[in-house]
Amino acid sequence: MAVFLTRGGAPWTPAYLLSIDQTKCIGCGRCFKVCSRAVMSLKGVTEDDELVDADPDGDDDEEFLRKVMVVADAGNCIGCGACARVCPKGCQRHGEG
Repeated sequence: MAVFLTRGGAPWTPAYLLSIDQTKCIGCGRCFKVCSRAVMSLKGVTEDDELVDADPDGDDDEEFLRKVMVVADAGNCIGCGACARVCPKGCQRHGEG
């Protein structure tokens, strides 16, 4: 377990994004917008239940049943937890990684 110090000297343990529950995710993009590390990606769910790239601006909404966020590059996560704080559905799982 990695423990670091904040600027003020308090101990801080990062909680890395491990997964996103796609059954809870509404594809709102809030987590994507607060993450500056390109950890997540927006995907569209097709009629065949396949995940394909989606436009974050919503220009392709009618092509999909719904949209969901997926973990695109977990190695970029710094464990800040900003994505979990803005998620209205609590669909992200964090841990030591």
